[in-house]
Amino acid sequence: MPIVVERLRRVGLRPTRQRVALARLLFDGGDRHVTAEQLHGEALAAAIRVSLATVYNTLHQFTAASLMREVVVEPGRSYFDTNTDDHHHFFCESTGHLQDIPGELVRVGELPRPPAGAKIQRVDVIIRIRQDNRAPR
Repeated sequence: MPIVVERLRRVGLRPTRQRVALARLLFDGGDRHVTAEQLHGEALAAAIRVSLATVYNTLHQFTAASLMREVVVEPGRSYFDTNTDDHHHFFCESTGHLQDIPGELVRVGELPRPPAGAKIQRVDVIIRIRQDNRAPR
């Protein structure tokens, strides 16, 4: 049985043809950040017939099953991250590039107490950067 099929079953997702095809694009080749539109384009280029709505639904299902994380960089703009380990991100506002920062390189001071009955699951830090066009290349 292919690894991706077993991975989907392990998290309680039925390995449909479209889920398996999208999972292969996402997980065969190392950690990456992708938008729904980018993944949809990759699927079409690979002759995988799938709608953009199905891509969005699948990404949200994978996120809910902890196969990936959604990184919201601004309202209406999300990346989906296949790296679920503890880490943070640089987001380049001028290029749209999202880059991992190992979790141990970012230290967060005191956190506020969560509301009664809640606990902090994780802290996500996005450091926003811009390309300095004056810097020598």
